[in-house]
Amino acid sequence: MIVYSATKNQFNDDVIMNRISGIILENIRSKHVGGGQDAEFNSWQNSLQFMRNVIEDREISDDVNIAIEYQIPRTSKRVDFMIAGADQENRNNVVVVELKQWAKAEKVDDIMLHSVRTFTGGANRIVNHPSYQAYAYSTFIKNSSEQVQDEDIGIYPCAYLHNYDPEYENILLDPIYQVWYDEAPFFIRGEVQEIRSFIKQYITKKSTSDDLLYKIDNGRIRPSKALQDCLVSLMKGNQEFILLDDQAVAYDICRQTMKQCQKDMKKRTIIIQGGPGTGKSVLAVNLLKEFISDGLNACYCTKNSAPREAYQRLLTKSDLKAELNIKQLFRSPHGLNAAPSNYYDCMIIDEAHRLVKRIFSDWKGKNQVMECINASLLSIFLIDENQQISTSDIGSIDEIDKWAKELDSELICDDNTILHSQFRCNGSDQYIQLLNNILQIGEVTDVDLSELNFEIKVFDDPNEMRDELRALNKVNNKARMVAGYCYDWDVKNHRGDYDIYLENDFKAKWNLENDKLWAINKKSFEQVGCIHTAQGLEFDYVGVIVGLDLRYNPETGQIITDKTKISKDDKSSGIRSKNVSEAEAARLIKNTYKTLLSRGQKGCYIYCEDGNLRDYIRSFLKVE
Repeated sequence: MIVYSATKNQFNDDVIMNRISGIILENIRSKHVGGGQDAEFNSWQNSLQFMRNVIEDREISDDVNIAIEYQIPRTSKRVDFMIAGADQENRNNVVVVELKQWAKAEKVDDIMLHSVRTFTGGANRIVNHPSYQAYAYSTFIKNSSEQVQDEDIGIYPCAYLHNYDPEYENILLDPIYQVWYDEAPFFIRGEVQEIRSFIKQYITKKSTSDDLLYKIDNGRIRPSKALQDCLVSLMKGNQEFILLDDQAVAYDICRQTMKQCQKDMKKRTIIIQGGPGTGKSVLAVNLLKEFISDGLNACYCTKNSAPREAYQRLLTKSDLKAELNIKQLFRSPHGLNAAPSNYYDCMIIDEAHRLVKRIFSDWKGKNQVMECINASLLSIFLIDENQQISTSDIGSIDEIDKWAKELDSELICDDNTILHSQFRCNGSDQYIQLLNNILQIGEVTDVDLSELNFEIKVFDDPNEMRDELRALNKVNNKARMVAGYCYDWDVKNHRGDYDIYLENDFKAKWNLENDKLWAINKKSFEQVGCIHTAQGLEFDYVGVIVGLDLRYNPETGQIITDKTKISKDDKSSGIRSKNVSEAEAARLIKNTYKTLLSRGQKGCYIYCEDGNLRDYIRSFLKVE
């Protein structure tokens, strides 16, 4: 969707008459697009004056087309400024310009390859490097637009930081960002001639297609051949994404159903059920590859960003351009309320139990389950109701069934769409049953530990647990520590140097707020992961810190859950709320720890603050 579109001549008049910002704001409201706050209005007032100065050149024809605030398909992102036209050889091109008002910036860290820190929005924030942002947007357009692909329209990105102090240019030119500024050059204060010359390489006259921007804006969404080839090559031979047993059966059912949807254009919804480690995410990524390879408009969707970021990195093996190429295939349900019915051919919703009615800032959202079904011809939900960990989690079979009926989507949910085989915890369903027994979830069933090819250790000293995990992590970076909701976020809130303090002078921080790749970041071992960064992911060895929200009473033989021990900084689970019953709090606390305790493939190490709970767990392990 393009918010503002005009010729260069009309754009210049709108800027000169000081009406450009008002027109954009009016269009945003009439088209029901998010945005238009004071800061954004002021940015139009400021930056568009500078862009008028840039394109005020006789060699750029007055009838080239200008677009402002173009919303990229399959995203909520908007391109600041686009110029469409043709070069001297009559090739149709579009120049994408990312506009920034920054005065300076600083590098965050050598491992933060996409980000810088700058003052914006009234505070110092970590944001995208402008060249990365411009290149990402242009890549998304090329990978989505059928017209761009079929008509070989050139898309050329750049960034213009018209207020940026040349003294700090070296920050943006740091070699860690070179892969981005080589593809999308940036221009700073005093470089009007340079950005003008860049634009004139690709656009000097009107395009040979009168409605070039209209065709891009309203054309069919189709994954590019380059995107298809990229995803197929990344999956080929990747052992972590091979389908086995129940996964392959469910995969075939989903493919067959997609073919039927294409044939009769009737909506369908599939529910794939499976406990921890049954391969739901592996199935999801394989389905994404299959449907994209078929040229379908498909995406992988999760509420939490950690699984999306981790799977992108695992697929691309740190190839930054490949990672960017597939990035738009991985999305959040945020903003789906604005998507028209059947916008996607297929939406694959992983961790569907974590869907909510509405999340912060998604003010027009009503129900994420409903919005996923509405937005896709075929919606595939991968779900484990026992991994709901928050009072706001609404993803359930009943909720999906309700909205499928409401939206006239045929529901497919039977024995063939249940994943039984356990691929985590060394393939043992026995371990999952052991966790149920320990947490007193459901009926107690005998577990034969002799068949359990999985290491479980309970520690009295958290330092010893960390030391052993640290040694294991040096082997292949696949050991991590995680914890429940009990500990305050002091570092994040500038109240101290550590978050978690335990006996024997154990100290640790929660995982860094800006580290979305905590699960695979080689520098992240010393930080403790919370449930949001661990759920949906797995490690060889996991060390779980069990706080005082879970204890054991030896006199009654009962597990005790205590919602008053949940950190007051916890703003997401809702467990502490007065409106939450003890029974509901107990369910969520147990689900949280069961999820954390089932993240390991080879072993689980446990430290409990409550000594009675340690002894109780040892009794199940026959450890004296």
